[in-house]
Amino acid sequence: MHPNPAFRVEDRARNIAFARDRAFGVLAVPGAEAPLLSHVPFLLDQEGQVAEMHLVRSNPIVRALERPQPVRIAVAGPDSYVSPDWYGVAEQVPTWNYVAVHLIGVLELRPQAELRDLLDRQSAFFETRLAPKPPWTADKMAPEALQRLMRMIVPCRMRVDEIQGTWKLNQNKDEAARLGAADQVGGADFGSETRALSALMRKV
Repeated sequence: MHPNPAFRVEDRARNIAFARDRAFGVLAVPGAEAPLLSHVPFLLDQEGQVAEMHLVRSNPIVRALERPQPVRIAVAGPDSYVSPDWYGVAEQVPTWNYVAVHLIGVLELRPQAELRDLLDRQSAFFETRLAPKPPWTADKMAPEALQRLMRMIVPCRMRVDEIQGTWKLNQNKDEAARLGAADQVGGADFGSETRALSALMRKV
């Protein structure tokens, strides 16, 4: 995470809520030559203690999970470049504002018998975001087709031992400079979810 403590948010509840809402991140697992990475949707429990996910059986991470592995999931939020011209203050330098939460712990394979329940809970969690659309459920699939697809994936569970949050929102600038930058970030559309980032910068 960012070395400047001004940008580190220790509010566990806030970091958990952010990670639970995003529910998608980059899973990093130690590898022989370099870390193994995979982009994964996940479910994080209310207490931020357990993250559940599934992986394609052919993913190299699955082979690495012959025994539990120390892992990290990096959950990214809105981000954008910030031009020094936007502060209205001299002697500034460019930077990049962003939000990121890391889940750190141990990942293990789970019995295949747990997969259907995990998939049902995952799809229910995501489908609720699409209301008023009637939610999709696995019952809409032919049982043979569902079983064929389920044989290709495996359930995993992560014990979350630590949660770290970086909310880099120009907290180190005075209010006028920060708000000036927030105005420009929201309209520049250079980055990801810049309007959301602009709103966060205003709330600091």
